[in-house]
Amino acid sequence: MKLSAFGQKFAGQTGASSLMDDLGSALNDNPDMLFMGGGNPSRIPAMELVFKARMQALVDYPEQLFGALGVYKSPQGDTRFLKAMADLLKREQGWELTERNIAVSNGSQSAFFVLFNLFAGTMDDGSHRYIQLPLAPEYLGYADSGLSADFFHAAKPEIELLDYNLFKYHVDFKALNITPETAAICVSRPTNPTGNVISDAELAGLNQLALAHNVPLIIDNAYGTPFPNILFTQATPLWNENTILLLSLSKLGLPGARTGIVVASEKIIRAFSNANAVLNLASGNLGPALVQPMVESGELIQLGREVVGPHYQRKVSEALAVCRAALAGTPFRVHKPEGAIFLWLWFPDLPITSAELYQRLKARGVLVVSGHYFFPGLSDDWRHRHECLRVNYAQDADTVQRGFHIIGEEVRRAYAES
Repeated sequence: MKLSAFGQKFAGQTGASSLMDDLGSALNDNPDMLFMGGGNPSRIPAMELVFKARMQALVDYPEQLFGALGVYKSPQGDTRFLKAMADLLKREQGWELTERNIAVSNGSQSAFFVLFNLFAGTMDDGSHRYIQLPLAPEYLGYADSGLSADFFHAAKPEIELLDYNLFKYHVDFKALNITPETAAICVSRPTNPTGNVISDAELAGLNQLALAHNVPLIIDNAYGTPFPNILFTQATPLWNENTILLLSLSKLGLPGARTGIVVASEKIIRAFSNANAVLNLASGNLGPALVQPMVESGELIQLGREVVGPHYQRKVSEALAVCRAALAGTPFRVHKPEGAIFLWLWFPDLPITSAELYQRLKARGVLVVSGHYFFPGLSDDWRHRHECLRVNYAQDADTVQRGFHIIGEEVRRAYAES
């Protein structure tokens, strides 16, 4: 079988596919595995009751059910949903939006694939442009989404050491080099894997850079405000005609609905929708149909503020206490958890790599993710990237307790062996 360059890149093993294959195989080998490595959100009973009631309403009204399951909608998304989302964001944030500024995607991952390749890669004059990540670590799902080589450039962060074994990454604007070959700037806020939330001032600085260089600023808001609101610090949303904001229904408790929401200028939304028609024909209807009344009423925002956000605030406080107890006596640090559903652990001068630590933990029945996956676009082999782990704390309390106990044992063993 002869594959094209596209085929060789995407049909072969990528970082994301290797990771997911490994996680799947580990679960098959050990059904009792403590799963602290994926991105699944918590099961929140109050949210499940809301979705159950809405599913029942769809079933009870055949026309609504048919609209959700039986017809193709526009590749931009259902017009009623687009208008309701634009109205919601306009009410909540004061942004001047209409339905022409909104599109629906089959999950954020597919949206990023389209958007990145709309702007970066080989240009029609033969030149090459890249996506600039202001700081790494950054989301591993970006890493293999480019259709050409040298697709991402990233800058190392400044690291601030904090009390109580915490630390925090900051954008190092001195190291951030925007060039004529920069196609767009992209940042997640809160960040997967670290839980970092870049400050309003940092976001304003990135916005100014993007405007000055006439490139889009793409903000991945899958965990952020105004929904699902998994935030533990102050963060003001930002959008303007030069910004592309990505929202998601996944972390509300609907990852299986695969619904991403793109907020951008009308010109970008038209380009995105045209590409989406080729790749997907149409976007899925089920996610928008489920939340339509909640968007129209504003309940979606309320659920984030009163149910989802407080749930994870409790979870992260509990997980941080468990983590500190389990790792006491080791030189560990935890990124200050400001949002998202992960703790990002740093083991300075770890005698083994994080990839080897991951394998040892997997053999003990604990699945985490090695930190080295989360540095797309970083040109040098920075030692720090091999000293970190991403741990999902969204599982039940017993899983988190037992998982961190084993992590603590294996980290102590690694340092003792040196």
